[in-house]
Amino acid sequence: MPVSRFHRILRTVLAQWCSRTLLLACLLPALPVAAQQADATPPGADVASIRSWLLTHNPELRARQAETEAAQAQAIAAGSLPNPSLGISLQGISPDRPSLLPANVGATSYQLRQRIPLWGKRGLARGIAERNADAIDAGREAAALDLLAQAEAAYVRYWHAGQALRLVDEQIALLQSLEEIAGVRYALGMVPQQDAIRAQVQTTRLRGERIALEETGNEAGMLLNLLLGRRADAPLAPALQAPQLAVASASLGDALARLDKGSHPALQAANAQVEAAQDGLRLRQRERWPDISVGIGAMQRGHRIDGYELMLEVELPLQRRALHAREREAQRLEDAAQARAEGVHTTLGGQLSVAWAQWRSAQRQRALLGTTRIPQAEANYRSALASYQVGEVDFNALLDALNDWQDARLAQLDATRDEQLGAASVRALEGDTP
Repeated sequence: MPVSRFHRILRTVLAQWCSRTLLLACLLPALPVAAQQADATPPGADVASIRSWLLTHNPELRARQAETEAAQAQAIAAGSLPNPSLGISLQGISPDRPSLLPANVGATSYQLRQRIPLWGKRGLARGIAERNADAIDAGREAAALDLLAQAEAAYVRYWHAGQALRLVDEQIALLQSLEEIAGVRYALGMVPQQDAIRAQVQTTRLRGERIALEETGNEAGMLLNLLLGRRADAPLAPALQAPQLAVASASLGDALARLDKGSHPALQAANAQVEAAQDGLRLRQRERWPDISVGIGAMQRGHRIDGYELMLEVELPLQRRALHAREREAQRLEDAAQARAEGVHTTLGGQLSVAWAQWRSAQRQRALLGTTRIPQAEANYRSALASYQVGEVDFNALLDALNDWQDARLAQLDATRDEQLGAASVRALEGDTP
């Protein structure tokens, strides 16, 4: 084989190999991304997916988690000793031949000093920082409860809009079937043409309601996305399961008793602030007692060390007016923290009572509609339909029966929505920590 032909074949093989290698190198980084995008199922199918996504991706919760970790790190440093100080003193510098070299002056003193807080001040400072970190952590949990309640409420509205659309579509289908029945009876000369036209008018009205329901569902989906930390137009999975938000307490008394025990994170945050204020007052009171500073030193003359020194300093807390002012400040801060904790407890109790009443009212309404009104309205519609087909009632009575049945079903759906919205509020106020 000629050498030139061999070189051409070799260049062709190398070019193909390089192109395939480059293509593979470009595709390999994209494969994990594509796999992640395929595995990232959008939330919205049920409440569990909403809760999981919010706790993982919500930017407000991620920021509060970072603040909690920062406060915990600060608590470690709060009880540490102050940094020591190192000093050097040059003595006997000649005015004729000044020098800053230790060997060329009369004497050089080296000193290392450390200030030491006494009387448990370091422990109190650490305790204050730890209580503040606990308050920030509990505040994060309280914010998570509030955001979860808002997200659950948005999901309930998102689910409600989808179910309301289904009911409207079913009524449109029923009206179309009634229109066909009225058309047949009109062709036989048994009813006026107005019956069929009346059915068409009702269908047009329902289609207008359907447009409004679609927009309501879109708004609920946008709000849900915003709470989850996603783009407003990000896709959501269809709400396949009805929300089932269980309330832990059996009665309002049990819920209030649970609140009195301080289980809610907002109360825990307020109590931690009270404890921090109490430690702050004790720390201010112990400032009446002096701290000390200790030090060691060495004296250099020429090129040798010819002596050592020990040092002890005692701080004199003589500014009594300033000390009393700081103690009064700490006392008032403790009073403010106590009052704030009482206010949080009172507010949570009032909100819980209102939410409980709304939840129970909607629950009773849903039960009444499901056991009494809906079966009665459906039976009335079936009877009116049979009577219309034999000419015993007019078309207006049939439409009234259909509308009453549809209104009962929509009322039950609205009551279910209100019940779940109330349950979301009660769960958050009970302190059901995620």
